[in-house]
Amino acid sequence: MSPLLDLAGIFVFALSGALQGVRKRLDVVGMAVLAFFTAVGGGVMRDLFIGVQPAAFRDMGYLLVPIAATAIAFFWHPQVERAMPGVMVFDAAGLGLFCAVGTAKALHHGLAPPHAVFLGVCTAVGGGVIRDVLSGERPTLLYDRQLYAVPAMLGSTAMAVLYALDVRGFIATLSSAVLAFAFRILAMRYGWRAPLARGISGPR
Repeated sequence: MSPLLDLAGIFVFALSGALQGVRKRLDVVGMAVLAFFTAVGGGVMRDLFIGVQPAAFRDMGYLLVPIAATAIAFFWHPQVERAMPGVMVFDAAGLGLFCAVGTAKALHHGLAPPHAVFLGVCTAVGGGVIRDVLSGERPTLLYDRQLYAVPAMLGSTAMAVLYALDVRGFIATLSSAVLAFAFRILAMRYGWRAPLARGISGPR
């Protein structure tokens, strides 16, 4: 697992949280809090399940990177929004990176592939759920049947398969992350939705 990719995931999720803070008209402290918990929430859950000290509480990078993302969103949010249309693009990038990194860490600690895939999904979606709850939004994971956990599960499964084939490190992590990211972007672009139970109507 590459620390650089891990911090890249922290950054894009933190930027997602900070931009959400801008949209909700939070002050800089509120933006920083939202950025931090968006960035590390899923990873903290993963580490607690694995039984290790959360990396967010022993590495300064996990604190400094969300602060940097907050500063970027605070001073240059109009430019950031124009460069990457919509906060969900950052969210999709974080989703892909975190599902791959989370699965890789779980596998590294000896978990069976199905359990590692589950923790990879938790790593990917946990921060986004915390962001939505803290900002007063319905969690994207549950709202409007959007495919959110499914791309994370696809990326996590790809990571587990590559790990079993002894393809590891940067190539495996990046490939799995790109797969999940691409699927999430396509789902948003074409409006793919999860099916409802028969006879149930839902929001469009």
